[in-house]
Amino acid sequence: MRYSRAERLIQLALEMQAARGGLTIAEIQEKFEVSRRTAIRMRDAVIRAFPNSSEVQTGERTKRWRLNSGAAQTFAGITSDDLASIEVAASAMETANLPIHAQNLRGVASKMRNLIEVSSLSQIEPDLEALTEAEGLAHRAGPRPHIPHAVFDTLRTAIKSFRKVSFDYASRSGKSASRRIVAPLGFLYGHRHYLVALQDGTPKPKFFSLPSIGKLRLEQDSFERDPAFNLKDFVSQSFGVFEEKPVNVVWRFSAEAAPFARTFVFHHSQEIEDQPNGELIVRFCAGGLLEMAWHLMSWGDQVEVIEPASLREMLPASPPSWPALP
Repeated sequence: MRYSRAERLIQLALEMQAARGGLTIAEIQEKFEVSRRTAIRMRDAVIRAFPNSSEVQTGERTKRWRLNSGAAQTFAGITSDDLASIEVAASAMETANLPIHAQNLRGVASKMRNLIEVSSLSQIEPDLEALTEAEGLAHRAGPRPHIPHAVFDTLRTAIKSFRKVSFDYASRSGKSASRRIVAPLGFLYGHRHYLVALQDGTPKPKFFSLPSIGKLRLEQDSFERDPAFNLKDFVSQSFGVFEEKPVNVVWRFSAEAAPFARTFVFHHSQEIEDQPNGELIVRFCAGGLLEMAWHLMSWGDQVEVIEPASLREMLPASPPSWPALP
């Protein structure tokens, strides 16, 4: 337990050194998942251990603290655990059909290896091999759409340089395509990957399926990104990528399915209620009823839609029986 606390304080010291603008108590709470009182104690312990720490003067009411550059450098050694975590993350990116992200992560790992002394690296390599073999990662079976690396590269360049792009966008049937000019704002990753962009002549951003994008071209025209636009806030109102007015949603899972359903985060606004008979009620507010219906079909007869009625009507009257849980 003492070692765990010491390790956590070292990590906080490194975080305070890396944060140019310093860390607030609330940010320490979030990073380490601790109470406000514990976050204050952790900050005070780091300040006592590193007298050259200082409060950042920002003119804001919220106070921030940081360590001067190099203060915690002694503790910044790269370990086999660090490199193994990067390899696991890279494998996860490959599983999620994001090969270019996997390539970038492995590039970071290579750069980190170059910072390690040869003598230390010879000790790390055997542990790293054992760790990566022990870290199992399930690869989802089934087809995955191919997204060329050049698509990500071009769109990232456009996002960073605030330049528009043009592309042919295939219809759902794939029999036709229309030319679009958009201002790219970000990506949404999931079962399918999407570009979030503002199309010329439309007031709200739209979702464009990356596999449906062809003949992508970086344009010379630039655009001004709305400083008030927040990608996380924009996508959080929908279940998936269907843009609809948010509605109150209530699902009831059977007692058999409840333990499994409790492990899901269906929506960031969800509230769950355990019922005396073992059933589970899930409530949240979101749009995207069609994608909800697609998801609910995977639960078969183990879930009931209480609200809204329009969602309930999308599902078959006699859903298939769900196989018993293992």
